[in-house]
Amino acid sequence: MLESLIHLDTQVLLFINGHHAPFFDSLMLAISGKLLWFPLYAYLLFLIFRENKWMGFYTLLFIALTLTLADQTSVRAFKNVFMRPRPCWEPSVKDLLHMVKYCGGKYGFVSSHAANSFAVLAFINGLFKNRHRWLNWVMWIWALLIIYSRVYLGVHYPGDVLGGALLGYILGKLTLWLYFESKNRIWKEENFKVN
Repeated sequence: MLESLIHLDTQVLLFINGHHAPFFDSLMLAISGKLLWFPLYAYLLFLIFRENKWMGFYTLLFIALTLTLADQTSVRAFKNVFMRPRPCWEPSVKDLLHMVKYCGGKYGFVSSHAANSFAVLAFINGLFKNRHRWLNWVMWIWALLIIYSRVYLGVHYPGDVLGGALLGYILGKLTLWLYFESKNRIWKEENFKVN
């Protein structure tokens, strides 16, 4: 069963990575980076402060916590434990790949890019749950493009990004719950002081 899953993982990777073109090479490299997404991040920052005023700093603190938790968990609890080589480090696979630029660290399960993006997706979509419904779709497209780009670039197997996405989504929901619990407590304490 495990061998069948590994074989399927490799075949899907080679299929996605095998459909490459110079334009998409550049595009996927940009999608995996940060610069392309700067307008989205700036708009999210604007929304956070517009709707939360000074508590926007508190929200940013929790977003930073979410990212740190997802990033460190993906490395320390998964990559350093499972030690599954990235496809570009795997001798039986690396020569079959179209590499655009770089390979990255030796281990790939789970993808930190996937964990980080899906953690932020879960947090942001929960934060603006009943407002800005279009943002929900934008965040999903953003996160899905990032994980697709990681497979396209040959630096992760599909299983790496799916595992990272699941991990990140769970951690994002956890920090979102902590955020609302702590924010409600702060709000109650402030109202108690006023009364």
